Amino acid sequence: MCAICGILNFDHSDAVDQSVIASMAQTLAHRGPDDDGLFVDGSAGLGFRRLSIIDRSGGHQPIFNEDKSAAIVFNGEIYNYRDLAATLSNSGHVFSTRSDTETILHAWEQYGEDCVNHLRGMFAFAIWDRRRRQIMLARDRVGIKPLYYYQNARFLAFASEIKALLQVPGVPCEVDPEALDQYLSLRYVPGPRTMFRGIYCLPPGHLMIAGQSGVRIRQYWDFNFSKRDTPPKEALEQFDHLLEECVRMHLVSEVPLGVALSGGLDSSAILAVMSKLRRDQDGDTRIKTFSVGYENSTAEEKASSEFEYARLAADAFGADHYEYRLSATAFEEFIPHLVWSLDEPLADPSCIPLHYITKLAREHITVILSGEGADEILGGYNIYNRMLTMDRVNQRIPGMRKVSPILARLAPSEKMRRYARMSGQSVDRSYRGVCRGFGTESLSALIGEQRTSTAEASVDETFLDCFRSASGASPLNRMLYADSKLWLPDDLLLKADKITMGNSLELRVPFLDHRLVEFAGALPDNLKIGKDGGKTLLRRAMRGVLPAPIIDRPKKGFPVPLSSWLRGPLRQFASDHLLAANSACRSWFNAPTVSRMLAQHEKGQVDRSQEIWSLLVFEFWHNHFVDNTLRRSHAA
Repeated sequence: MCAICGILNFDHSDAVDQSVIASMAQTLAHRGPDDDGLFVDGSAGLGFRRLSIIDRSGGHQPIFNEDKSAAIVFNGEIYNYRDLAATLSNSGHVFSTRSDTETILHAWEQYGEDCVNHLRGMFAFAIWDRRRRQIMLARDRVGIKPLYYYQNARFLAFASEIKALLQVPGVPCEVDPEALDQYLSLRYVPGPRTMFRGIYCLPPGHLMIAGQSGVRIRQYWDFNFSKRDTPPKEALEQFDHLLEECVRMHLVSEVPLGVALSGGLDSSAILAVMSKLRRDQDGDTRIKTFSVGYENSTAEEKASSEFEYARLAADAFGADHYEYRLSATAFEEFIPHLVWSLDEPLADPSCIPLHYITKLAREHITVILSGEGADEILGGYNIYNRMLTMDRVNQRIPGMRKVSPILARLAPSEKMRRYARMSGQSVDRSYRGVCRGFGTESLSALIGEQRTSTAEASVDETFLDCFRSASGASPLNRMLYADSKLWLPDDLLLKADKITMGNSLELRVPFLDHRLVEFAGALPDNLKIGKDGGKTLLRRAMRGVLPAPIIDRPKKGFPVPLSSWLRGPLRQFASDHLLAANSACRSWFNAPTVSRMLAQHEKGQVDRSQEIWSLLVFEFWHNHFVDNTLRRSHAA
């Protein structure tokens, strides 16, 4: 696991400044504390930081091909690299290392741009072709590894994190107003846009070719929901085999591994399969597991804690289990550092417990496996069932479209009014993802009707694009497609990568192996959502393997007692920052509305915890990146 960065000047007579590449790489040192590398070839420059996992002694980057005509920097892991290297060796390629990085480079020599189709793993890489004077950038199929870029008429700059791009002279550090309003609606910024004006992420499953003739981006992979008529028993057998294969491949490492254990079905299933593989291989099942919980001094803290179920799973497999108990004080202390880790605002409060469990794990291991992705490929979120129920009601009551506006006017709360309006619309028109930020009414009070209307239209079009791309799929699969293209890479995987790498810990997600993703896409709906809830096939696979309470418990997510904390120990903290005379929130939002939201939440009139959290994250992000950049600029 590493970090990459680089610059390509489109005018080949314009040499890249080596000190700029060095500054970019140094900014990413937390992602790769073990080694660094630098290469400048006239108008192109590559930078690299390394966290050594595979071929620890010989994997220094950049790595070159046999005649030094191409160089690569790579972030990620290729799990099938040994088989691929054997195939390439038989074709005449000569290897100088045992690293997966060199395998990618020789695959590029053999297959060109199509090399990405031969890779099984998570990756973001850059290959500099010295003969053609062009760079190829590529990102893995589902977006496990990030890759950002900035482009103007003079140059292209790219990096694993945005903060490295800000080291490049000429890259602006400004808020993108449209991205900000989308963030308020969704709690994240849907790619390829970021919160920084002019800075974009390369979409998952895409590659870029950049050279003197310009920049070309193309998609090389997408989710596919073409059904296969597989009997349920056979599907279960295939799933068992494939899940075990995926976990086995994700155990390839020269450093210690463990499991992030939430106590939910997904991470517990990873632990179960990992224990079986360890037992079959050498009889050693003592796997290190890590979980996070709370002080349990309030009812919400007790309800949010995952310790009980995590311990149940750990005990079932004899794991060496470690716990971190998070307090409101620790939560508050990390908030200013959170935005630095994330690069851009992401209003998911689970980022902070994720930081502390990651920090704890790094004291014992270097690689951690988790259950991310199972909900998005197997239909695990409760909202899917709710949306399908509303869709069935719409079909059975033709006049629902006319009745829903009346129901919306009569509904007692903003949330219920939103559901009432949705009840008269098709899934394609009403579904807006797993999570929502500000409701339309609250958003209008915060930023005005015009900005709200523009933001809602933009978000609507973003989701409709996804539904159009999956138009032949079932309503369930269209929702899964939208979440896999938006929520998964732009929220879930973004926070997972940035937070874990902020602690120099590699995260692996076996459920998002593309073979398993493709298998899940072809499953019939009833093997995803059944009478027992979501992830039907996974529940059946784990029946008799995991303790029944873990299999049968309702979907819970990664809860944080944010509501009670913002009424109690974090109340003054939120007010001091959001209502300060020089706050960014006063510049971008209606200050009386912010003040009213704080008062409503404090008095218990309305739960505004998620909205307040969204504003806090934006406030600290703006202060760290935008305000500090302006201050440095003025000082210079």
